[in-house]
Order: sequence, then structure tokens, then C-alpha cells
Amino acid sequence: MRGQTRQGLRSPGRQQGTRRRALPATAAVAIGVMTLGALAPPAASDSAASAAAAARPDAVQQALNALVRDDGMPAALASVQDRDGRIRSYTAGVGDLTTGSKVPRDGQVRIGSNTKTFVAVVVLQLVAERRVDLDASVDSYLPGLIRGKGIDGRRITVRQLLQQTSGLPNYSNHLGDDVRYYTPRELLATALQHPADFAPGTSWKYSNTNYVLAGLIVQKVTRRPLAEEIDRRVVRRAGLRHTYFPAPGDASIRELHPHGYYRESADVPLRDITETDPSWGWAAGQMVSTGSDLNRFFSALLAGRLLPSAQLAQMRSTVPAEATFGPGARYGLGLVSRPLPCGGLSWGHGGSFPGYETRGGATDDGRATNVAVTMQLTDEAGRRNLERAVDTALCR
Repeated sequence: MRGQTRQGLRSPGRQQGTRRRALPATAAVAIGVMTLGALAPPAASDSAASAAAAARPDAVQQALNALVRDDGMPAALASVQDRDGRIRSYTAGVGDLTTGSKVPRDGQVRIGSNTKTFVAVVVLQLVAERRVDLDASVDSYLPGLIRGKGIDGRRITVRQLLQQTSGLPNYSNHLGDDVRYYTPRELLATALQHPADFAPGTSWKYSNTNYVLAGLIVQKVTRRPLAEEIDRRVVRRAGLRHTYFPAPGDASIRELHPHGYYRESADVPLRDITETDPSWGWAAGQMVSTGSDLNRFFSALLAGRLLPSAQLAQMRSTVPAEATFGPGARYGLGLVSRPLPCGGLSWGHGGSFPGYETRGGATDDGRATNVAVTMQLTDEAGRRNLERAVDTALCR
């Protein structure tokens, strides 16, 4: 795997690149496959209207089909929750290009930078417990660890880590081609070989290094592994049954999942990179989940079931982040707000990891959507189309 396959974890946002070619014929076999979650049956008086609705192409399904057909994604899958809590699951494409198998309904995927929201929730729970202070310096918890050219942990706060305003360089921009197990300290050492991007608090720039430090603070304060704290404080509390933080050395995806792919360049075949060591992402992007679990997580978060109101308000206090997340986007403490074309805001994050790209969001009135594709996006058009699919589902 080349180093640039890690670029997407830098942010689930904008980067320029080349448009993907169309996939081989095997990828077209299952375009349009859709599975639906349990829905209440229509009343007899509504049967004619229901039949007419069924005859019309579903807008979400059309959006997934287009991601496969036009953007060259091997597969696309979505979980959509409406205001009444009803859930629909969609798929398009093929789950395994070698066998031609179907895309598993609500399959597990690597969720990349959505991991950051889980980490931010844990930190804010510790803030509520008065074990962490958002405006304390990094040195208060990790003394002497952060030093470099224009970098001083005594001048960077915990809040600045979570809000991406620390100025710390992004370690994943500088990782080489070596696919192996990385410790968090190795990732941090890679970042500290490079100068600060700006003085703390003077600007905004997405950096995975911020969340490696946030994860280390969690471990220092709790004296427990980050994975255990995320599981205990967030995954189990929110009732997530298909979400986990892979253990060291665990390169597989545990449950049913579509395969993830990588293309070195437009003139070479796709390569299956489903099984890979995800440790280079750690607190910035190592987790695995499903669309329905991500919807449940973000809905529980917005409903106040994971954080006290004071800490949730801090999390939703945002700064502009349009350069990375698009027009009108703003970044809170590990949480992104985006304006919806139908009005209002969606709250989520999004993630990119070699083999997978995820986008989604939840609204304050109970809607939630997550859409995933099985190849990391490198072009602006593909990202816009993925985000458009999310907007289509949230604005139904």
C-alpha cells in the first residue's frame, strides 16, 4: 500500500484528484439491489397510493446506484432513519468483486474519522466528571511530551485539540509506505518532526495528531486503554451492537462486510485491501461500525443520552470549517455541522480510510443517515455525490 492511501484519514473532506474509471462488468451485476428494514404495513385505504409510490424509483436508491455507476464505487450502502424511528437499509453494487457476492445489508465498514467523535465524547464525559479541563494545557496531562519547532504543549489546550485549532502538523501526511503496527507515540513522533502550521488558537486546520493526543490524555487520566473507555462509556451506553475498536494486530473486520478496494492509478485494477492493520489511525480513525450503529450513536448524542447538556453545548460550539467540509460547514469539538438543502442542520463527522468512505448526519428532530462506499474517494466530484446522497436521504 502506498502512503497516499492514508490521505483520506487526514479529513473526510475536500482534496483534488482524478475521477475514477468505470468498474469491470462484475461490479454491475448487483447494481440496484435494495433491502428494506421492517416498516409498518400500509392501511388498506392507502394501498393505491402505496402501489404508486412503490412504482417510483426511490431517490436514495437512485443516489446509491449513481455512486456505483458514475463514480466507479464497487459498492454503496446506506442506513436511513426517519423522524418516527423507522429504518430503511439500501445497497448497490457488489460486496466482493472476486466472487460477485451481494453487498451485506447494513454491513460493517471501517469508519475512519468518525472515530474522532467517539473520542471527543469520552473526553467531554471526563470534563463533566471534573477529571479533564477543556482549557487546561496538554502539558497538564502529558508533561513535556509535546515539543517541536513552534510547538509547545504548555501553550496548547485540550479544547484546541478537539476543535482542530492547535496548529499541530498532521502525522498522516508524512507516513511512508510501510504497512505495519504503529504505536500512538510513533505517530506523535512523526508529527513532531515537522513545524507547527500556526500558533495555537489563531486558525483552524484538520490534523489527526490532535486526536492521537486526545486519546493519550484519556488513557493517562483513566489509566485504562482508550478502546476500553470507548466501549464502556459510549458503545455499550448507546446500545451499539456492531461497533468496536480493533485490538492490536487485528487486521480483519469481524462481521459481515463489503470488501474495501484501492486503485493505485486509473490504468491498474482495483486491489482488495479489506484486511489491513488500522493502527496508524488509532484515536483519529481506527474504529469499525455499521450505518445503523452510526445513526444510533449520533442520534443518542444529540438527544443528550451520552453527555450532560453543558458538555453537549460545548461540543456544538463551532468554528468555520468550509475548506475541509464544504460550504457552510462548521467544526465543534469532534462534531461537524452542515446546512441541509431542505433547511436546518445535520450533525455528524464522516470518515475516510483505505477501502472505505463514510458520510452521514443526524438532525435534532430524529432523522439520521449514513452512507458508505467501498473505495476511498480522492476526487471532488465523488465527494459531492456522496454528500448529495446523504442530503437526499435526510431531506426525504
